Amino acid sequence: MSLEPSVDPAADGRANYDYRSDEVDRPALVDDLERLVDCDVRGDSYSRELYATDASAYEVTPMAVAVPESTADVVGIVEYCAEREIPVLPRGGGTSLAGQTVNRAVVLDFTRHMNDILEIDPDGRTATVQPGTILGTLNEALATHDLKFAPDPAWGDKSAIGGAIGNNSTGSHSLKYGKTDAYLEECEAVLADGTVTTFGEVTLEELADRADPEGDLEERIYAEVDRIVDEEADLIEETYPDLKRNVSGYNLDRLVAEARGSELPGGEDAGEPGTVNLARLLAGSEGTLAIVTEATVSLEPVPETKAVTLLCYPDLHEAMRDVEPILAHDPAAVEVLDDVLIDLARDTAEFGPVTEMLPEGTNAVLLVEFYAEDADHGEEQVAGLLADRLPSATPAGEPASDAPRSDAETLALEALEAYEKAERAQLWKLRKSGLPILLSRTTDEKHISFIEDTAIPPENLPTFVEEFEAILEAHDTYASFYAHAGPGVLHVRPLVNTKTEIGLEQLHGIADDVTDLVVELGGSVSGEHGDGRARTQWNHKLYGDELWRTFQDLKTAFDPDWLLNPGQVVFRDDDPTDLREHLRFDPDYEFEAGFEPALEWENDNGMQGMVELCHGCGGCRGEQETTGGVMCPTYRASREEITATRGRANALRQAMSGDLEPEEAVSDEFVEEVMGLCIGCKGCAIDCPSEVDMAKLKAEVTHEYHQRNGATLRDRLFANVATLSKWGSQLAPLSNALPKLPGARKALEATVGIASDRPLPTFRATTFRDWFDRRGGARVSEQAADRSVVLYPDTYTNYSHPEAGKAAVRVLEAANVHVTVPDELGDTGRPAFSKGFLEKARETARENVSKLAPLVEEGRDVVVIEPSDAVMFQLDYLDLLSDERAERVAAATYGVCEYVDSFRLDETIAFDSDGAAESLTYHGHCHQKAVAKDHHAVGVLRRAGYAVDPLDSGCCGMAGSFGYEAEHASMSDGIGEILYEQVDASEGDRVVAPGASCRTQLEHRPDTDENPPTPIELVAEALE
Repeated sequence: MSLEPSVDPAADGRANYDYRSDEVDRPALVDDLERLVDCDVRGDSYSRELYATDASAYEVTPMAVAVPESTADVVGIVEYCAEREIPVLPRGGGTSLAGQTVNRAVVLDFTRHMNDILEIDPDGRTATVQPGTILGTLNEALATHDLKFAPDPAWGDKSAIGGAIGNNSTGSHSLKYGKTDAYLEECEAVLADGTVTTFGEVTLEELADRADPEGDLEERIYAEVDRIVDEEADLIEETYPDLKRNVSGYNLDRLVAEARGSELPGGEDAGEPGTVNLARLLAGSEGTLAIVTEATVSLEPVPETKAVTLLCYPDLHEAMRDVEPILAHDPAAVEVLDDVLIDLARDTAEFGPVTEMLPEGTNAVLLVEFYAEDADHGEEQVAGLLADRLPSATPAGEPASDAPRSDAETLALEALEAYEKAERAQLWKLRKSGLPILLSRTTDEKHISFIEDTAIPPENLPTFVEEFEAILEAHDTYASFYAHAGPGVLHVRPLVNTKTEIGLEQLHGIADDVTDLVVELGGSVSGEHGDGRARTQWNHKLYGDELWRTFQDLKTAFDPDWLLNPGQVVFRDDDPTDLREHLRFDPDYEFEAGFEPALEWENDNGMQGMVELCHGCGGCRGEQETTGGVMCPTYRASREEITATRGRANALRQAMSGDLEPEEAVSDEFVEEVMGLCIGCKGCAIDCPSEVDMAKLKAEVTHEYHQRNGATLRDRLFANVATLSKWGSQLAPLSNALPKLPGARKALEATVGIASDRPLPTFRATTFRDWFDRRGGARVSEQAADRSVVLYPDTYTNYSHPEAGKAAVRVLEAANVHVTVPDELGDTGRPAFSKGFLEKARETARENVSKLAPLVEEGRDVVVIEPSDAVMFQLDYLDLLSDERAERVAAATYGVCEYVDSFRLDETIAFDSDGAAESLTYHGHCHQKAVAKDHHAVGVLRRAGYAVDPLDSGCCGMAGSFGYEAEHASMSDGIGEILYEQVDASEGDRVVAPGASCRTQLEHRPDTDENPPTPIELVAEALE
């Protein structure tokens, strides 16, 4: 199983992009490697800068980027680099939070090609995978066998198995499952000299037999491991913290526990003595010991069901005191959220409704989840917990007679229970609100990840929180506390401005003081996210001089020249790693956009704040099947970093901060390779944890590009599509016949660049406005009506698809709504806005607002059929106009199904109970999804009598004019294929979609001859 796109969009001869720049920094290095290996090697400025960052606060530009397709490619690259002392860095999804996947090295991106699931053995409960396999994709494939890869890092649907091994990852359910090392059975690895070997379980006798301190590299590795087991075991057992969640340093505590058959930290059984698994020594090594090219992992059964309770507390300290007694009830997860995040969540549209469930006085919550054999068992476990920790509660079930009881005082105020999947998801949603809220800051101060995953014995959490707060106060800042309270891993991200010298000192001072506190309380510097650039220097303090030298010796045995991701986990004494170096934002950082923004930017730091907002988590790199949502369509079609929102955001920031050439952001190449491949779907505005608005940024950059370089004829035609449509309607049917003449479409592609294989819109001689006027206008008088609306005659509805407008009138009038269709309104300005003609869009917006505002003030609502035009009123006008009237118009504007649903107008409509027998597959419009208004059509269709399967789909790929542009047609097709697969998998009889672009793309679907109807047309069909 592979995630390769069926066809690379850039392979189309019309494509004007190849995902890279023309400027190559080390052409000789790139040429040499490309002669040696069969894979793509890139040394251009764009590719190097794209891989300079990950999800951490760090930035280091690599020497080159290679995209291996096989182990042989890895061998060739490593051998070449070893001979020339060039560092090599293996990389998965780039979701690391400590900076371990950025380095001055040749970066190997395994996620592009080496992402196959090679074998699944359900009977043996194992899977063999390549390192670029995404965890979510693996679990999707395992679901049919009721199995899963148990460690569940938060970004598992975007992070790779190679990264999970490198970080020794885990997640919310580590209380049950532990870390990745427990599931790593065997791995194929390329050593520092290019040797390919397999690491797995060996007896101590075999280890000694294969050891030779003077032998080849593999024999020297065995010799050093054998020495550590013989000579360092007692020190390791004494020094390593007794924690299930410790990923600081090398994984020597597991090595010793397996050799001796002793209990692992945290209570895990290490098995019989006398054997060690050397594959597990690579877990947590962050690519510094060897490069994993294949791994066999063991699997766990999926739980039958789950049960959740949310315990509410007056403050964080009470919640922390309750963790230890809760653990006696054997939960699968215990997660915490503090008052800072709860307060912030209350002010968000997405998470605010969840906080309303909390009782008054709640300033901290513990989410406790149980795995259960069945629903009754789940209720029993929750009841047992509440009988112990909140005796005043009346749970749904009865506790077991042997449920644990604690003498600790009752601290919780109240508890919520959830047993159904949707109810559990709602409570988890509150817990997961933490990171998105923290990452939404556009100020210079950021919640930095540098000391955010310390691990503390749970019984010491109350002391730890109190002392940590004192440290923050001493350094004049604050943080929020959230995440994995059960295993003692609190995520704490202090607010720091690393663009100042004071901020750098805060960074170092807080980390130093917290490390002292961690050591004092028997904890670990990293319980989840690894060492990297943020925490490597503290391993010396955590483990002491002797084990620090052991780390150095182990590193040298595996990697004699220290070329594999040097500086992580351990460093040479003469080349220390300092968490203050190589920061993305430091006192030398300068931002210069090169132009004044044309749009309104209400966020802190304006456009600069938005450009700098992406923190690199890779949320835009998820697959449609596992992540869902809208973003990022071009990444899903190409799997190229530059086409993800993260790639574009990083490239734009680097272009505006001097990492690329001056004024690179408005160069031809940048616009074609970076901004031009953004389809403006707005998915990132809702699906990105930080809500990076790349569509808006694209509009700004494209506008400035036009200002400096002019615009093409095609761009001007698309920006004025309303005028073209008006002429097309007046000249119909001649205008519809001309493109069908032999050679006409090829000539149009050759001269203007409009793809010859795309069907052009058909124009109607009788427009929607004409139809409305000829029928005599409104048939429900304003005096008799319950509501009054202006039905906006958008360009597509008016000139090409009046059936949707007619249906809207029928439905609205059936609900006793007075409808007017004004003559004097033009287009919304959406085409001009999307093509970067912002002044033209602003002029259009101003004219429309001036005409609509008085009608709104009279009490009329504005209803729009085309989704992108509705969102233009609701959202984009606010970016174009700083105008209270625009705000009033925006607030009074609705999509047509949104309007029917919001005011429950369909409850007064009589539907034919026998008329809506079809089942529907519903594909929503990306712009409506971006403003969380896509669900309305589904509700209305269901109440009209239809069975509806709403797809969790992304953008269709047409994206207005994007799919018509010859150079982008193949990318549009690639995005469309993803949607087609979802439609084919749906059981609906008929496809329905509200957007003109969506329906055009779906009409292009193989083996279909229908242009899908809009939802409102089907609602009209269901009327009695």
